[in-house]
Amino acid sequence: MAVSNDRPAFERMSESVKQSDVSGRTLLIPRMAPFASHVLAAAFRAFGVNAEVMETYKGLTLGKEFTSGKECFPCQVTLGDVLYHLQKEKQRAGSAFSPGRYAYFLPDADGPCRFGMYNKMQRLVLDRFEEFREIPIAYLSTSDGYATGELLPAKHASLFRRLSFVAVIIADVMDRIVWRVRPYEWRTGITDEFMEKALAALMSAIESVGASLDFHRLFRMLGDIAETARSFIDPHKPRRPLIGIVGEIYLRSHTDSNQNIVRELERFGGEVVNASMGEWINFVSYERKRKLARRLKSACIAADPAESWRLFQQWTAQRIEEFYQVWRQGQAFRAALQRLDIQPDHSIRAIERRFDRDRLFSFDIGTEAGLSIGGALEHACHGIDGIVNVFPFTCMPSTVCAAILKPLLHEMKIPYIDAPYDGAIQPNRETALRTFVYQARQHFESRLAGRKR
Repeated sequence: MAVSNDRPAFERMSESVKQSDVSGRTLLIPRMAPFASHVLAAAFRAFGVNAEVMETYKGLTLGKEFTSGKECFPCQVTLGDVLYHLQKEKQRAGSAFSPGRYAYFLPDADGPCRFGMYNKMQRLVLDRFEEFREIPIAYLSTSDGYATGELLPAKHASLFRRLSFVAVIIADVMDRIVWRVRPYEWRTGITDEFMEKALAALMSAIESVGASLDFHRLFRMLGDIAETARSFIDPHKPRRPLIGIVGEIYLRSHTDSNQNIVRELERFGGEVVNASMGEWINFVSYERKRKLARRLKSACIAADPAESWRLFQQWTAQRIEEFYQVWRQGQAFRAALQRLDIQPDHSIRAIERRFDRDRLFSFDIGTEAGLSIGGALEHACHGIDGIVNVFPFTCMPSTVCAAILKPLLHEMKIPYIDAPYDGAIQPNRETALRTFVYQARQHFESRLAGRKR
């Protein structure tokens, strides 16, 4: 890989990191959650975009080579993934390698989290390689509620937005099915084997009927998957303590980065439910509606009728969008809940009401800390036996979350543990997790004894 000595111009940040049309290119998607990245790629393919999910964690050495160590861990992982993939593609194609065939997909976010700068920083790194300079970075952003913008032609943009949301929710339900069944399966590995085949069938269905938005077919498939998975449960195995995972969205979802913490907790005797991707998307929509409401109030106070009307229209559209998301999410979860008692998702409104009632935190502070704190407290009030906070080492929002959750859960007598990651293997990790699950077991038995009394 030849490194260019030309220093990239600052203008490259806007020229090659934007919501450009990815039609006709191979869209490279980083792997994050076990199912979500794959169904998102299938949603792109339903509209003619050749999207593929890259191998993950094999290029971590490359990611660390081109970062300083001050970036948070997901930046190093995703950078390593794309460099490793492009290096392999260049070796495979040889002289026929054409950067114009590719686009790299990396969403961003507004606010103080460093995540919003990943794609800008990674643009600088890609520009150091002459053969990768012409590969654009396409993104969606929380600043406009993940509007698809110009990623697809206008006639497809709104349809893709709806399909991609439903696909991600279906992936969330698939995760919940795995976590409910796998600890109790009558043969080790049967759940993972089946779900791998189920994912392939779902992706095929999304590609073939997704553009027509035939969600009822997808929900029927999801119900059938839940019903089949239920048959894997050994009824003679007793229920385990229920452990909730909150934290930074990438680390809690990316199994390689968090060193398979869900499986480890299951191995030590727990049943796990992780925070969902849909929860984050709903939170983004909810926050956008709140911001528009504040701006609308200011415009009304300033007696600006034109601005007030414009903001009222935006607020109404956002309210409809929020209603649509909650409706579709409810349909997907109900399709599975009719067959299997998976954990439902949190309501963002319920989290805010809990904050307002107990004055524990506020969404006005920003960042995903509010979502993690609120999600953990919702878990605590609905029969959870332990909370794990998973985050990148030095992550600011998760450090805030830890500082608030630890004393609150201690007061509620619910076991809590921080799980920071930076790629290193912590020598006492297994002992800490074993001890935590043992404490969760004690809480579980105490909760059952109190229910019997």
